[in-house]
Amino acid sequence: MQALTFWQKLYLPEILRGMMVTTRHFVVNLLGRHHTVTQQYPEEPTQVSERYRGRHRLMRKEDGAPRCTSCMLCATSCPALCIHIKAGEHPDPTVEKFPISFTIDELRCVFCGLCVEACPCDAIRMDTGIFALAAYKRDNFLYPRNLLLGDDLPTDIAEGKAPQF
Repeated sequence: MQALTFWQKLYLPEILRGMMVTTRHFVVNLLGRHHTVTQQYPEEPTQVSERYRGRHRLMRKEDGAPRCTSCMLCATSCPALCIHIKAGEHPDPTVEKFPISFTIDELRCVFCGLCVEACPCDAIRMDTGIFALAAYKRDNFLYPRNLLLGDDLPTDIAEGKAPQF
């Protein structure tokens, strides 16, 4: 191992080199020589990749009922344990069971997509394209079944109105 010289121990040349890089970037951006990318969010929506995992949503059957069969595979496969399902007997004898309550805690979710992969009946998806989750209270991040089905739209904090999906 090579011994450090006096200037290397002092770190002064490296500090000056870092300050030069920062000053160069500041001047180039100030004079507008390079085009800096600025997104005008939320006025202009951000374009996300098709593979991006957005907010969760539940799918419906043709008759409008939730497609979920309360098999608990999504809740079991979730590493963050953010999916809570309460199953109940369906009044129709041909249907085995259905979710009485289906809640996802979006603050605990790591958006890994394992719940989507585990679902055998394609009842849960993460293809909404919504990635900006904002609220003032923790309770607003608990998404119940009616919100996941799209019956109730979450209110936009800044505008005080329902966002357009």
